[in-house]
Amino acid sequence: ADYNQLGFNLRSNIFQGGPLESRSLMKDSYTPDIIQKAARDPKNWHGRRTDELGKWHQKNALNLNLQKALEDKYG
Repeated sequence: ADYNQLGFNLRSNIFQGGPLESRSLMKDSYTPDIIQKAARDPKNWHGRRTDELGKWHQKNALNLNLQKALEDKYG
């Protein structure tokens, strides 16, 4: 019964899928000049050298080295 109901719904085009035109919250919230300023030029980009994930990995490596040194010293 469920299989027949699903087949009927698929043939009836009840499940029409997503919208053909996607909408963006950023595009709806800001004016076009702000969006153009936010787009970075890959040829002329002097952004941050280290992002948050890079900082986390750096701190994690220091923590692992500290743990290893403490284990070697104190057992």
